[in-house]
Order: sequence, then structure tokens, then C-alpha cells
Amino acid sequence: MSKIGQLVGHGAGMFVANAPYEIERHKHIVAAWSAATGARASKLCRFKVQQGVAILQTCGFDTSFAMPNHLPEPTQLDATHQAWREAVIRAAKQQGLNFTHGVAAKLINCYLKVRFVCGGHHEHERVQCLHPPIDAVLLRGLTTKDVGGFKKEWRRFHSLAWSKFDSATYQSVIDLIRDVMPAGEPLWKIEEHWPGHQ
Repeated sequence: MSKIGQLVGHGAGMFVANAPYEIERHKHIVAAWSAATGARASKLCRFKVQQGVAILQTCGFDTSFAMPNHLPEPTQLDATHQAWREAVIRAAKQQGLNFTHGVAAKLINCYLKVRFVCGGHHEHERVQCLHPPIDAVLLRGLTTKDVGGFKKEWRRFHSLAWSKFDSATYQSVIDLIRDVMPAGEPLWKIEEHWPGHQ
């Protein structure tokens, strides 16, 4: 079992070539493709989609990672997320890639967004506290709309470039998002300010 599997309580579930094409495999493939596509958007860290998918699977984000109870308790999320990022950075290094915490986080968060938030589990307590994907488009939107009255802070994070974030900077962004969200609102709702779909 991978370190990630041990942290979230599930075993390896990479699919076998001749296995039946079931819905969990389908959801995993879509989530992994979306995550790899989103995380390689930075000019500072280009990689193939197949590499992103392989990194996710190496770290335990696979077909068996399918239910909200596989996610950490809300109080354990930040510590688990840091461990996930560190595992992704190590797995990327094995492929000759130099991931920062910002790139690792975007890969993980895009996967979790598709797999859980948009996968019909958005009301589950563990899903509501998941970190949203952080990128230049979201940070620019938060700056433009002066969300929470923290325009200066959002601008500073934007100027640092999400793909260069170290662990502390990434966590500071997540902490500020928590601060500006109304009590009881899930973190995924911050993406109201992400104009990337327009």
C-alpha cells in the first residue's frame, strides 16, 4: 500500500488492462486527465498528461480512491494534503520533473474536485473542506473582486505565481480562503470567482 493509501485508508486500485470498464475506472480516468491537464498549464512546469496520471496513481489516487470516507477528517486535511504534495513531488522527481508544492497541489486538487466535488459528493463534510485548485485565474479573480477585502494579499499571491508556491505560501492561500468564506460554506464555492470557464 502506498503512503497515500495508508493515510486515507484505502489500497492500491490501479486498473488492469483487461479488466471490465466500470464506472469507477471511468471516473478515475476523467479526473486524472482533468488534473494533469490543469496542473501542466504553467509554462514553468510542462509535462505530458500520461506523466501526471502516472504520478497520481503512484501516490494512491486511483480507481479505489472513490468514496468520501477515503478522505481525511476535516481536522486532518491540511497535514494529509502536505503529505500528499510531498509524495507527488517525489513521484514527479522519479520521472525527471521538478514539481513545486503549487504544481503538486493543483494536480491533487483538480483530481479531487472532479472525483468528489463534481462527482456527486459535494455535500459530504469531508468533501466540503477540500482545497480548491489554486491558479493565476482564480487569484486574479479574487484580486479584481477584492474578495473579503484582501485585495492586497490576493495580488501578492498572484505575483508570486501559483506554480512557484512553496508549502508555506500554498497553505497561506488556503488559510485566507477559509477566512473569507462564510461560516459553514464549502471551500469549493470560492471558485465562484474563477472566471476560467468564461
